Amino acid sequence: MKTLTVVSDLAELNKIRAFLKENLSSLSISENDYYTIELSMLEICVNIIRYAYPEDRGEIHLKVWEDKNKFYIEISDEGIPFDPREVEEPDLEKMIVDGQKGGFGIFLARKLMNGFDYRRKNDQNILTIYKTLS
Repeated sequence: MKTLTVVSDLAELNKIRAFLKENLSSLSISENDYYTIELSMLEICVNIIRYAYPEDRGEIHLKVWEDKNKFYIEISDEGIPFDPREVEEPDLEKMIVDGQKGGFGIFLARKLMNGFDYRRKNDQNILTIYKTLS
């Protein structure tokens, strides 16, 4: 299991992207799976950066591992409690017509990944997602 901790700042996205690339490089993975995993992880991290710490910056903790042809990512933070499974599926047509923002990144991650599980433990939001590798 590999880990990375970053400050909740958009400037850290390149570190997060590099961490993922380093950990996926040894796996036999399709280009489609790679970009699906990257998009999902970055969308979740951007949401944490924007909303988990409204008063200040905090930390984002990442863990990645591969097991039985599945690539797992655990993303945790000590920010405001937030269960992304409770976010309703957005009305895409309304979002386009009204120019509404928000909720689409979580929707994408839930649709693109094969597993999406949340728990709150020791004052941490812990989201575990996985992709079955093709």
